[in-house]
Amino acid sequence: MGIDSIWAWLAVVGIVLALFVLDFMIAARRPHAVGIREAALWSTFYVAVAVVFGLSLWPLAGAQIASEYITGWVVEKSLSVDNLFVFVIILTRFQVPEEHRQKALLFGVAAALALRAVLISVGAAAITLFSPTFLLFGLILLWTAIQLARHRNEDPDVSGNPVLRWTKRTLPATDDLHGGRLVATEDGRKVITPLFLVFIAIGTTDLLFALDSIPAIFGITQHPLIVFAANAFALLGLRALYFLIEGLLERLVYLSLGLSLILAFIGVKLILAFLHQDVSRSIPEIPSLVSLAVIVTTLVITVAASMWRVRRHPEERAHAGSLHRLRQETSDRRGTSEVHKR
Repeated sequence: MGIDSIWAWLAVVGIVLALFVLDFMIAARRPHAVGIREAALWSTFYVAVAVVFGLSLWPLAGAQIASEYITGWVVEKSLSVDNLFVFVIILTRFQVPEEHRQKALLFGVAAALALRAVLISVGAAAITLFSPTFLLFGLILLWTAIQLARHRNEDPDVSGNPVLRWTKRTLPATDDLHGGRLVATEDGRKVITPLFLVFIAIGTTDLLFALDSIPAIFGITQHPLIVFAANAFALLGLRALYFLIEGLLERLVYLSLGLSLILAFIGVKLILAFLHQDVSRSIPEIPSLVSLAVIVTTLVITVAASMWRVRRHPEERAHAGSLHRLRQETSDRRGTSEVHKR
């Protein structure tokens, strides 16, 4: 059975759906504020599931595929931590109560995974049909790395999300949470609740992150199933990871810089892969195990350096990093103009 066969896809999608159903049952059955112990247990569970899946690939698909998956999962997991900064901003801005946060996160993550599946399909098709795709992906990642490093002390402006603005303008809304529902009935008509807006904000904002992470993982493996599995298992644990490290996030002051180095490294790896395949076989490629070592080492140094910096400068706080400063400023000016018109 090939790694990208229909049976392999059915097996992986079945596992992912089963885990999502489990998560939905937990989040919807008893809304409550998630404590550190519960978050730690679920985070450990999802890390264990991801690692066991990788180990099972070893005898089923070979050491190369298993190492590509593990490396891809580590990359996606590290990049997903940056998502958590934005999740904090969104949940705080919409004033979501503690007991409803895990449900909002879960719906948002489900939407994010569905959107990423579309991007993965497009990316796989582009690689098959257009040989310079690796070069294009590599250049995108290098540009992203530079922008993330330049604007590492900024946060993205979630209010500038065009899908969120369209939803607010188009659909009737209410300020009542209605017990954590996404859609409710008021005065005989359907209205969306603040949690629905949070769901839209998380899902579509993650899409912007996917524009970086999808090319990054295609720099690790060209197997669409491995790309999907690494994304799915990285996103599945985000709900629990949010509650586990919410207080730690602001201490990771060098995270954006570390992630920019990882993206730059993978960008170079993709460009070398293009040159190796389309220009000359004498140009070396970077093996998956070397990639894994570089990525893990960068993450360890990033966390250690962040802790060292914050210990000496406790007033410093981490930021998600921003890629579109000009667009944000334009959005801010438009928002201010609209307020004055009203």
